[in-house]
Amino acid sequence: MNSKFIGTGVALVTPFKSDLTIDHDALTHIVNFNIENGTDYLVICGTTGESATLTKEEKQDVVRTISNANKGRLPLVLGIGGNNTAEVVEEIKTTDLSNIDAILSVTPYYSKPTQEGIYQHFKVIAEACPIDIILYNVPGRTSKNIEPETTIRMAQDFKNIIGVKEAGNSVSQYLQLLKNKPKDFLIISGDDDLALGIVLAGGAGVISVIGQAFPKAFSNMIRLGLKGEVKAAYEIHFKLMDVIGYIFEENNPAGIKAVFKALNMCEDTVKLPLVPASEELKEKINRFVAAF
Repeated sequence: MNSKFIGTGVALVTPFKSDLTIDHDALTHIVNFNIENGTDYLVICGTTGESATLTKEEKQDVVRTISNANKGRLPLVLGIGGNNTAEVVEEIKTTDLSNIDAILSVTPYYSKPTQEGIYQHFKVIAEACPIDIILYNVPGRTSKNIEPETTIRMAQDFKNIIGVKEAGNSVSQYLQLLKNKPKDFLIISGDDDLALGIVLAGGAGVISVIGQAFPKAFSNMIRLGLKGEVKAAYEIHFKLMDVIGYIFEENNPAGIKAVFKALNMCEDTVKLPLVPASEELKEKINRFVAAF
């Protein structure tokens, strides 16, 4: 099994200053904070990183800042995906992947392909990609689910498709994947609220949003889960449960950025069409952070 991606990965935010330029100092601080507090790997330019509204140059700057801060300490995963297969392949071919351990590639959105279309999309990507691939299944954002049979088919057919980040909040689908997956294929939770339960059922870990703000507690919870220490793991889960709900109450990443602002680690600025968390939500988050 690819042990680099066992445990807690975090889907890093892209901090912005009030003028919407990237706050590279804050990003460097967040990377070091996670490395020093137990996070196992870093995910760059995913949904939480607002990749949909980053320019190509901004994305390159984010990768550079995180790579420079990381200094090879943790594995890095880079989001490269989309609904134009040829464009995704072109981005893979023209991106410097020398410091990247895997790409995270989302199901084609908006186009609503069939399961065969999804398979063929990732077949082309797998054949073009020189490094490992983690599929990203998030039907709430793409309007299309990768059915378990399709995921298992890809896992069997392509050696560099090593895992899937499942973010459909379906326990049944997780269990089908865990039951039928090839031995070394990674089932990674993309749902913070389900992560511990999925790990206890045999999952490889999580790519988390909340984990980057509370890396010591969250990564410890996942490690305890991987060791089967259920009671101790759930004690941490219950402590974090409220804030996990808060950060997804309005939109992601406005929620997690409100947490970081409460922690004095970055501003809560997001790019349109997202807007910052409401005052009511900020108040709940501030109370939680003050009491944690």
